[in-house]
Formats: sequence, structure tokens, C-alpha cells
Amino acid sequence: MSSFCIGAVALFFLGMGLFGLVAPRALVRPFGIELSAPEARAEVRAVYGGFGVAVGALLAWAALGGSGDLRSGVVLTVAVSLAGMAFGRLVARGVERPSAFYPSWFYFWVEVAGAVVLAGCA
Repeated sequence: MSSFCIGAVALFFLGMGLFGLVAPRALVRPFGIELSAPEARAEVRAVYGGFGVAVGALLAWAALGGSGDLRSGVVLTVAVSLAGMAFGRLVARGVERPSAFYPSWFYFWVEVAGAVVLAGCA
């Protein structure tokens, strides 16, 4: 069961990463971000794209056969990272007050769920 849960989170990261590499404008459009400069698109490709693919690949390794302390470390690190992302959204709630459920609150709950799932598998 834990490999399935880790694999599901891996697919999320891989999907987000590939989408970020191929269509950076579309990825950030729901947040009201415009990427008019090539440098801005390169940044989204790096942070959402490349990083997402790398994290997804690490989680896929953990789900498909990683073992021991390294597997646990990978899974726990990503769980804590997701919790940190969710915390950042809570800070934004206090400072900016996003009004709509999507995208901010939707991704808050995705991040919380991913963190909880992975923490239980670490």
C-alpha cells in the first residue's frame, strides 16, 4: 500500500513537472501570473518543471524498489516540503486573503494530503 501511495504522489509531481516544462504559461495562468519575458518562462520551467520531474523521479524510485534509510529520507523530505508549501499558503491567507477556493485552497489541500500520505509512508 505504501508504494502505491508514494507512486500516486510521484505521478502528481511528474505530471506537474512535465506540464511546467511544456506549457509554463498555462501552468501559472490560474494564479493570475503572466510570463511575458523568456526569463520568466525559464524560471517556471526550472522550478515547476525540472524540480517537479526530479522529485517525481525520486518518489518513483522510492515506490518501485527503493529501500532502507535513503527511501525513507526521500519520502520524508518530500512530505516536509509539501507541508512547507501548505504553510506558505496559510501565511498568504493571513496576508493576502485569497477569496476563491481554486487555485489557492485547492492546492493547499493537495499539499496537505500529499504530506500526510508521504509522512505515513516514510
